[in-house]
Amino acid sequence: MPQQATPQSFDHVLSSMCTEPHPAARDAAERFLASNPGDPATYETVSELESRAVELLATVAEHPDPGDAAGYVTSGGTEANVQAVRAARNRTESSDPNVVVPESGHFSFTKAAELLDVELRTVPLDGDFRANLDATAAAIDEDTALVVGVAGTTEYGRVDPIPELCELAHQADAYCHVDAAWGGFLLPFTDHAWSFGDAPIDSLTVDPHKFGQAPAPAGGLLAREQATLDALAIETPYLETRSQATLTGTRSGAGVAGAVAAMEALWPEGYRKAADRAMANAEWLAAALSDRGYAVVDPDLPLVAAQLPEETFTALRETGWKISRTASDELRVVCMPHVTREMLQAFVRDLDRVGGSEDA
Repeated sequence: MPQQATPQSFDHVLSSMCTEPHPAARDAAERFLASNPGDPATYETVSELESRAVELLATVAEHPDPGDAAGYVTSGGTEANVQAVRAARNRTESSDPNVVVPESGHFSFTKAAELLDVELRTVPLDGDFRANLDATAAAIDEDTALVVGVAGTTEYGRVDPIPELCELAHQADAYCHVDAAWGGFLLPFTDHAWSFGDAPIDSLTVDPHKFGQAPAPAGGLLAREQATLDALAIETPYLETRSQATLTGTRSGAGVAGAVAAMEALWPEGYRKAADRAMANAEWLAAALSDRGYAVVDPDLPLVAAQLPEETFTALRETGWKISRTASDELRVVCMPHVTREMLQAFVRDLDRVGGSEDA
């Protein structure tokens, strides 16, 4: 009999934006593995749970009416971002629509543009790795269907100027989407303007399976108004439910149930404590790297980027550390809930052993 495979431990994972699920979320996910939220008239219990998930996500994102918010639990940020582009394309009057995205935008927007046959206009960042407003304004025209802002970029953890981007979009009769897939469960405990409560944004991505500590896959798409979801709906005549706005159709109820369980267990104080702990860890690591002579991008959210020689990076990978690089080849460390101070101390000890300091 073949040996049963064992999941990889998180004890050396510093590059991922996923983390260990909360125990209650793990249990709930297992109970709803076989339920299909894609046919809510048949699977009524998981449909009710999805409504609760949307309400909780809308609460996190400061939607003006969480109990009546439009949205659904996606497979992740990629699906939510693709759907935001699709909704904007379907609602625009342009026959040749474009989408304006900062260079820090997730690669899912490239996928969306290719799949949906819309032009992707990528604009440069400012000196703090945020969307450049002048460049964004210059890229927008009468065919712009959607302007995207990122709230918690995947490379540097930066938050774009969301209210200003939203104003630019609406001045051009375009829609505004915020990708807060990673940042959404961190930003409520900061002073950043990013949410439905901070600006009249039209849609937002937020992933419970990232800092929300739900099992993967569990993403989230939220909309200010039902018309965004209506623009995604197609007929499903052979199901009990006669229309569907989701992209994947059949989905496991595990993501829905796990997301609800995690949010009910942790919102808000559990997430606040996790966010504070993660930020303290990021600041500690940034200081440790800076003390050793490495150039560090000051963390704004709990993500650390630093210039590290290729040979040192490779040696750390060979030691077993799961680390990644930004597009500009900096070391990138994401301080997720599973990342402890002890892990980071062990990482720095290995760094000292294999690479020493940049000044050495």
